[in-house]
Amino acid sequence: MSISQPAPGVVGPFAGLDVPWLLRMRSQTRRDHPFLIWAPFEAPARKWSYGEFHERVGALAAGLVKRGIKPGEYVLIHLDNCIEAMLAWFACVELGAIAVTTNTRSAPAEMEYFAGHCGAVAAITQPAYAELISAHCRDLRWIAVISHDAGSAPAQGAPRGDSFESLFADSADRPRRATDPMAPCSVQYTSGTTSRPKAVLWTHANALWGGKINAAHEDLHADDVHQTYLPLFHTNALAYSMLAALWVGGSCVIQPRFSASRFWSVALEHNSTWTSTIPFCMKALLEHEVPKNHTFRLWGTAVNDPPPFAAFGIKTIGWWGMTETITHGIIGEVDQPNTPMSIGRAAPEYSIRVTDDDGRPTAVGDTGNLLIKGIPGLSLFAEYLHNEKATAESFDEHGYFITGDRVTLLDNGFLRFGDRAKDMLKVGGENVAASEIEQVIAVVPGVREAAVVAKKHPMLDEVPVVFIIPAAGVAAAPPGLHDSVMAACRNSLADFKVPREIRFVDEMPRSTLEKVAKAELRKMLG
Repeated sequence: MSISQPAPGVVGPFAGLDVPWLLRMRSQTRRDHPFLIWAPFEAPARKWSYGEFHERVGALAAGLVKRGIKPGEYVLIHLDNCIEAMLAWFACVELGAIAVTTNTRSAPAEMEYFAGHCGAVAAITQPAYAELISAHCRDLRWIAVISHDAGSAPAQGAPRGDSFESLFADSADRPRRATDPMAPCSVQYTSGTTSRPKAVLWTHANALWGGKINAAHEDLHADDVHQTYLPLFHTNALAYSMLAALWVGGSCVIQPRFSASRFWSVALEHNSTWTSTIPFCMKALLEHEVPKNHTFRLWGTAVNDPPPFAAFGIKTIGWWGMTETITHGIIGEVDQPNTPMSIGRAAPEYSIRVTDDDGRPTAVGDTGNLLIKGIPGLSLFAEYLHNEKATAESFDEHGYFITGDRVTLLDNGFLRFGDRAKDMLKVGGENVAASEIEQVIAVVPGVREAAVVAKKHPMLDEVPVVFIIPAAGVAAAPPGLHDSVMAACRNSLADFKVPREIRFVDEMPRSTLEKVAKAELRKMLG
């Protein structure tokens, strides 16, 4: 692993520090203050103070070492939101293992790829996914299974695998290792514009950057309570919410997932002051009465002050970020008016460029390609794991990271999200590469060509629709082709990547070099 170290004499913002230091320090300065509050749907909430959580992390880290986990090894954490997901993440990071958080909606073929690609040696999961992990991640030394499914009793009997509780040892034996902020910390798999998801590697400095800068952007303080229901296996909940709360010594309320009917009761019970959300959730909340005595002061979401959500009466800041940026590269202003429906201005910690396809700066009012410059391993991800080619190709000749997103430059430096780079879809907050779906469909017998485009959806933003040229033409297409395509997609893709609609056509609109003109396909969707 070739993570570049700072040049001699350069003192970085996290020199001599790492993630275990941050948790240890907070366990001393905020020992009895609630850090994580687990709010399951079917049981009372349970608070974990900084001191108690730090002690349990140490016991789990010691137990993982006893089970043979070594520094530098990869451990899959395949869990819905729960306290065990955070215990496992911090314990891996403490002993020097790399925590690999995977999307629990992933299909068996995706899990097989993730485990094999990173070389995972063990997995921590829950009853609902234990069979899938056991059957498809075959090179694991062991699997540990927690006792519940996101707070609910398991639907089936005891799964194969060890009990998660059996992993804990004596916290007095918690591992000690040399502090290195540039040591690898965690991995998240993200859909790029290529067919295979890429493994985004963070260093300890990246995680600390995520805590410090997210807290600054969000104006978080020690008395804030951050309500979290987006999935902790993604950057948003992990860094924008949990790590930011840890950095300032605040509290983070964790719900199993979003629930419009339970949102306000949890917010009132725990005096929530902050939430990171997505338009899908806000639309659902509009159907519920907003309590007058709530304590929210700020929300963060895709755009600044979206007019449809003025009914909440809560200032909403927009932002843009990626797993590769750890925090927001573009951010709304907390203390000043923002341009509604913009995503904010360039964050002061980064350099942002907006260019046309020839690399020339775009003018105000024009839409261009978004590029961002930071420091790899600190303000940008360290690398795409086991993929030097993809890492190198993701930066331009000036050292700017090529995001694949497009934005429109507005007055006063504000930016509005433009159209997504051609082949990316945004399905309910999840990035989906059209090419990944196309490659699954292309090998189905009876399919000559497939092209996936995004169709607007009132709740999920976009959903995938596939246009297919049958091998024998539409008139002679076998009657079961539709079902065969859907079965292949359900078998190989996460549920949010499965096309919502299949359209059979005899020919595709073409652009130069016989490429499918996807803009024309989108027009055909109406």
